[in-house]
Amino acid sequence: AAAAVEDVGTHGLAVALALSVLPGGRALRPGDCEVCVSYLGRFYQDLKDRDVTFSPASIEKELVNFCREARGKENRLCYYIGATDDAATKIINEVSKPLAHHIPVEKICEKLKKKDSQICELKYDKQIDLSTVDLKKLRVKELKKILDDWGETCKGCAEKSDYIRKIHELMPKYAPKAASSRTDL
Repeated sequence: AAAAVEDVGTHGLAVALALSVLPGGRALRPGDCEVCVSYLGRFYQDLKDRDVTFSPASIEKELVNFCREARGKENRLCYYIGATDDAATKIINEVSKPLAHHIPVEKICEKLKKKDSQICELKYDKQIDLSTVDLKKLRVKELKKILDDWGETCKGCAEKSDYIRKIHELMPKYAPKAASSRTDL
């Protein structure tokens, strides 16, 4: 009986190994690593637009600079790959080396996923359409997030109506299209 159990165990292991080496087994599915693919894609395009030399050292330097402007989930991505000053790990070369050889960002993110699964768990928050949304129906947390995305705070705000007033006041500056299409401003 022990031999039969051992035989099943080895067979199961062989099947698992065979599946792990099949192509496409770990390829990214649509929506996987959305922040990584989107952010590194924009970064790569920015490098090409500015005719930056594609060497690992220059890409690493540019990525650290690009990450200084990152907010929210994109800043989290920069932190995970070690492109922020406060990052605990430095796997930035896992981005700069392959990018220097023009390896597609999807492949880079796929490889980063193996190093740190949190990288691919980052998802963008759903965007609120400021031109149509009824601000009164949003939670205070969502109203605060709108202001935070704009780099603003609401000092002295205690009530939901205070946050709504502040958003109405700042909307022409940060979301002019949305502000011009609203009738309640």
